Amino acid sequence: MTEPSPAGLAAARLLARLVGLGLRHVVVSPGSRSQALALAAAALEREGLLRLHVRIDERVAGFTALGLAAESGVPVAVVVTSGTAVAELHPAVLEAHHAGVPLLLLTADRPAELRGTGSNQTTVQPGIFGVAVAEVLDVPAPAGEADGDAAERAAQHAWTVASGRGQPVQLNLAYREPLSSRVERIGALGASPARIERGREALLIEPGPRTVVIAGDRAGEEAEAFARAIDAPLLAEVSSGARFGPQLVGAYRPLLDDPEFGGRIERAIVFGHPTLSRQIPALLSRADVDAVLVGPPGGEWFDPTGRRAARVGAVQAESADTDRAWRGRWVAASRRLLDEQADDLPYAGDPDSPGGRELREHQRAELAALRAPISRRSLVGAMWRATWPHDRLVLAASRLIREMDAAVPGKRIRVLANRGLAGIDGTVSTATGVALALAETGRQGTTRVLLGDLALLHDAGALLRTPGEPEVRLQVVVGDDGGGTIFDSLEVAGTADPADFERVLRTPRTVDYAALAAAYGWDHQRITNRGDLDRALTAPAPGRSLIEVPLR
Repeated sequence: MTEPSPAGLAAARLLARLVGLGLRHVVVSPGSRSQALALAAAALEREGLLRLHVRIDERVAGFTALGLAAESGVPVAVVVTSGTAVAELHPAVLEAHHAGVPLLLLTADRPAELRGTGSNQTTVQPGIFGVAVAEVLDVPAPAGEADGDAAERAAQHAWTVASGRGQPVQLNLAYREPLSSRVERIGALGASPARIERGREALLIEPGPRTVVIAGDRAGEEAEAFARAIDAPLLAEVSSGARFGPQLVGAYRPLLDDPEFGGRIERAIVFGHPTLSRQIPALLSRADVDAVLVGPPGGEWFDPTGRRAARVGAVQAESADTDRAWRGRWVAASRRLLDEQADDLPYAGDPDSPGGRELREHQRAELAALRAPISRRSLVGAMWRATWPHDRLVLAASRLIREMDAAVPGKRIRVLANRGLAGIDGTVSTATGVALALAETGRQGTTRVLLGDLALLHDAGALLRTPGEPEVRLQVVVGDDGGGTIFDSLEVAGTADPADFERVLRTPRTVDYAALAAAYGWDHQRITNRGDLDRALTAPAPGRSLIEVPLR
């Protein structure tokens, strides 16, 4: 019988300790130097102690882990081999750093004697992610049983840092040949610790100044509760987790531009990371507005005030704001604006359908609505209406998230988006991770991802299905407007040569979505009217589907 290799023993003990601490998901990209970690993860899954997800593309692996961690709220490990494989994780690591998502980056490496010698797939891996990781642990290649203790200590420390700070941690793990050996039963090492609670001393907010509460990305329900506590208008972005309740001002952008509303603000309490408008940074940069920033448990501070704002871990309301009419004016004006922006045609199943002699006219209008082509506004409205608390809605960094933020009313649903850096990267991968974590809870919800055509093509590799995972209900809805039309709203659209603008910014593409879906084994639908869109979203097919929506 072959003796266990030091690499195999150390990798097994490291992962077993992480499982004992609470690790439930590992995403693996195959590679030689990381084989001991991959085989140990497979053995632990056979024992029912974790879920293993295999991705051939490291960038897809990184964003899948990001989605799993964002939905579950606990660290997820991603395993890669040495060299360029490590660098492929960088986009997901940057997003995790800025958004405050805990990841454990298990990067396999050459031993010390091979570094700096020109050996294949060998580069300087410790520190490769720069400031995007909370800590780097460069663990030497194991040589014997005692080195398993070092692996366990490294696992314990990495878990504590990632959980406590809500940040990625790199465990750079050197291994010598033989790189693995047969894996016997491993088991978990140690009991799961209590969830780490971060101390947050609250700042008392006194009534007085005209105040608004701003909820940016991942602000959470805490922002909505605080707005109610001080009876202030709630300016909540669509991915904030706070876009609901009686304080909600959905049409906040035009009101911030109005001197009778935005011009009279004296104080702003900011939760999360606002990214979807120019008005909010402009408001906070005003010298006549006092700003209080409620710090995230992880990630970076959003502070356009030039560090003038107060930074606190939490806020507490002394009492409701004395100017109760202040909130009422904002909410009423927002509702009027949203009503004015709504599509003129009613939707099928409208609970306010008229009766009597108006019924025939309403039926004709409803039929016209069902046959109407799909605009950006009707697409985001349909996605919003179809999503419920047991579902998940994932939004790409595209024009559509801004359209949804400007148009949809309040609804208490969970919305996720990669808004830490607001990059186009990894949207389908992130949504797949979210769907996998949602499925593990036993809920029968659907994960819907709304993205533009370029965002889909940027992450097309994430459509690859891998065996050994539970099936998920995932709808990828691509609003195809023929390229990067988000640039149409920027100044460059009016100054650049039209042909150059079309080629290097809008970058139109012709893609056969049906063939793309078939190549990866996904169901495909091409939907051109609002009636078919509502039916596809409200009665999703089992498994994974790609819904192509040409936009008028």
